[in-house]
Amino acid sequence: MGTSRTERRQRGVAAFWVKGLIGVFQQEGLDTAAMLREAGVGSGALDDPDLRLPSETVELLWRLAVAQSGNPAVGLAAARVPRPALFDVVGYAMMSAPDLRGLLERVARYFRIITDVAFLAVSEDPEGCRACLNLPCGEAEVVWQRYAFTLLSLLSLMRWIMARDLRPLAVEFTTTADDEIRPYQAAFECPLRLGAAVNALVFSHSDVALPLPTAQPRLANVHERVVGEYLARLDDQKTSARVRSAIPEYFADGEPRRAVVARALGMSERTLQRNLAAEGTSFRQILDDTRKELAQRYFDQDHLSLAHVAFLLGFNDQSSFFRAAKRWFGTTPRQYRLRHKPGRQE
Repeated sequence: MGTSRTERRQRGVAAFWVKGLIGVFQQEGLDTAAMLREAGVGSGALDDPDLRLPSETVELLWRLAVAQSGNPAVGLAAARVPRPALFDVVGYAMMSAPDLRGLLERVARYFRIITDVAFLAVSEDPEGCRACLNLPCGEAEVVWQRYAFTLLSLLSLMRWIMARDLRPLAVEFTTTADDEIRPYQAAFECPLRLGAAVNALVFSHSDVALPLPTAQPRLANVHERVVGEYLARLDDQKTSARVRSAIPEYFADGEPRRAVVARALGMSERTLQRNLAAEGTSFRQILDDTRKELAQRYFDQDHLSLAHVAFLLGFNDQSSFFRAAKRWFGTTPRQYRLRHKPGRQE
């Protein structure tokens, strides 16, 4: 069955990325034909360069792969192998960057080519440089394997480009599935931080300043033009969606500031305000909605104290957090937990 123009232009994950992912599952010996049928992906659809699949479809493929293989670390071996084709034209832009910081900034800038329902943000703090990945998937929980595979695939390609054993300071995951994710530690070659506020690679300031042996200043403009033309073929992603994806990255430093998020998105604060107003929302509203959504998730995690939840949501003190919870849910955080988890004591 053919693919309509509307289906090809929908927001989602690029077919070239999903095709590479299916290749990984095939190497694992999985019945990918059955997986694609169950996910509703037609035969030959992944050969369409303009097709984008819903994030929920990719999420289902991952869940099917984990279930069929019986291996929580499915895809680990393949993610350790550099796969430039997995990143398509974004890989060319990465290779022409002058240094590792420039490489990360290019990935963040052009990540929308891979998917326009996810967000990669790069920021620096006293510890180092963070590349934070957010993969929203509607109301469903995103399996940690998607984060691990994407971050490790990115790191493997960076190592290949730099021709060195690049070792991050740490890799951070929001999951607490220690036994399942532990096999990835040897592949990342750095400490794993579980139960973090974001999913991210953390590099030292000295590492991100390292020059790239593949840097080609004269080709950089050519690559920028190629990826620019590719982006022009995609529908513009709403600013509100990009802001919603970026905000959680900054909670560790307290309440995110509009100017900081605007700069991370490559626009002025005034432009950010104007775009959000045109979409019928505001930075303050998105911040509040994001905190409320994350609070509901964190309340379901027994190992998180209320003080830790307040920290993860960027509140400077618990009283502000408690007032927000009363406004969101009409009750205190403690009462909310007891109401939704009968018999549990905080």
